[in-house]
Amino acid sequence: MLTFRRAAMLAASIALAYATPAPAQENPFVAGDYSDVSTVTIDDGHFLDYAKFLASVWRANQDFAKSQGWIDNYQVLANVNKRPGEPDLILIVSFKAMPSGEESEKREEMFRQHMKMTDSQMEAASGERAKFRHVTGSQLWQALNFRK
Repeated sequence: MLTFRRAAMLAASIALAYATPAPAQENPFVAGDYSDVSTVTIDDGHFLDYAKFLASVWRANQDFAKSQGWIDNYQVLANVNKRPGEPDLILIVSFKAMPSGEESEKREEMFRQHMKMTDSQMEAASGERAKFRHVTGSQLWQALNFRK
């Protein structure tokens, strides 16, 4: 949904930053898959509330995206030895390529149909989770694979 738009804008700016031509033999890397990485903190006493959301709604949405071929994988990582200021969880969604603007719109509509919710309803549900779940950051990473 909005993550795909944000990811597309970030990828475009990254691509421009690395657009300087260089002979292939000088660069040992070839661009690989993308990973959208979100960091999340959870208020004390609400881990189970958020875990239930992740195991139901979030997982169902990721499974739907995977079944459509939009993403390759997803996972939840727990910060076992959390220090002050660090997130409780990291959510990672991996995919091969950025969708076009038109494709993003198509996917958003398919998500709304899949979830059987309007944008307003999804926004309200997110607002309820925001009372105890806080997204502290989001990054878009791209794998750099060694050339063969």
